[in-house]
Amino acid sequence: MSKLLNKKEISDQVSLIPSLQEQGLQEIIKGLYQGKNLLGSDGLLSPLIKELLQISLQGEMQAHLSENSLEEGSNRRNGIITKKMKSGVGEFDLEVPRDRNASFEPEIVKKRQTVINDELDNKILSLYALGSSYEDISAHLLDIYGFEVSDAKISAVTDKLIPKLNEWRSRPLLKEYAIVFLDAMFFKAKQDNKMTPKVVYNIMGIDMSGRKEILGFYSCESEGAHFWLGVLNDIKARGVEDILIACIDGLKGFPEAINASFPRTEVQLCIVHQIRNSMRHVGSQNQKEFIKDLKLVYQAETKDLAEYNLLNLEEKWGKKYPMVIRSWQENWDNLSTYFKYSKDIRKLIYTTNPIEGFHRQIRKYTKTKGAFTSENALFKLLFCAIDKISSKWNQPIQNWAMTISQLDIFFPNRIKVVSVHEFLRRECVKIDTISIYYENSAY
Repeated sequence: MSKLLNKKEISDQVSLIPSLQEQGLQEIIKGLYQGKNLLGSDGLLSPLIKELLQISLQGEMQAHLSENSLEEGSNRRNGIITKKMKSGVGEFDLEVPRDRNASFEPEIVKKRQTVINDELDNKILSLYALGSSYEDISAHLLDIYGFEVSDAKISAVTDKLIPKLNEWRSRPLLKEYAIVFLDAMFFKAKQDNKMTPKVVYNIMGIDMSGRKEILGFYSCESEGAHFWLGVLNDIKARGVEDILIACIDGLKGFPEAINASFPRTEVQLCIVHQIRNSMRHVGSQNQKEFIKDLKLVYQAETKDLAEYNLLNLEEKWGKKYPMVIRSWQENWDNLSTYFKYSKDIRKLIYTTNPIEGFHRQIRKYTKTKGAFTSENALFKLLFCAIDKISSKWNQPIQNWAMTISQLDIFFPNRIKVVSVHEFLRRECVKIDTISIYYENSAY
């Protein structure tokens, strides 16, 4: 037998609810004209929620007792127990009926349940995702709904993110990516009762359709090429078979780590990082003149012209700043990768600005956190921030059709092609001339 009242019983019980009597309805309508809220701690409909729950619980108890009426030592009611309930309409006391045998298991409001539905949980997660502290979340809920939520409750709600987070971090990836940006950012998190620096390794990929995606993030206590090698092997295990170009900073041993996992990948060191590192070792009195000469190197039209200007730079500044010149010479193979491409591709790969821009957006969510209480707390907020930021990445990057066409020339037989009809079917766009769409092979 169902634990619900039949239709006639429901109708009889609902008709007795004071809020639904003529006078009660008139009070609600009057309140609407006075601008009162429908929901919330003092909402016009808030009492109705409690009364409907009371009817449902009484119906479940009646059905439960009917099911056990034929058993030996028949069961019967044994008073009520009152507990405070929290919901989107505010906080209220709910009277839960009890039975003598303590066998009653209510369904609409289960034992030890203190939240009516997921609405409150969603509010907490939404505020948490914006970087709000537990104290701020509790204060906001008190202001809106009229009740406090403990830190333990908020933590329990945010812990629901952990299974989703683990699933996201281990999800299968696409087989090919056109360009991948790799960079790290730094945080502090509590570990073994002391604050420990945490390096978060982030990987941003641009797939063959020109859309950005965060492939994953990884944590360690310090940045090094050895750990990056483990990160690259992980994305390889998750399905990545080929990367055309990898854009990185000047971390020692990083290019070798990439080529160990993806031998066919071309590596481009960030020119901006290289310039910053160089200017740190140039005297302030020479910086203006030095950067003017250095621009002739990295802004050259061709690689040959850049190498010629680098020789001139060495002749002029080599004796005064040998360490700076030597850094450019030793890293030249990976610094000069972008010279063979067109201006559109050069602009895209000569710097790690795309992933650094992503990091700046992450900081908007974490700026209120001087340190995190645990690594899990750090991961949960990063996951929320990534979800919100990446939700806006629903369009290919600018001029991608031209970019991928040129990449196909430099990387023959590594980009799959589909027909115009397939392109139209997937993208639902109109074109006037024949074009080629490069397939993301995992579709």
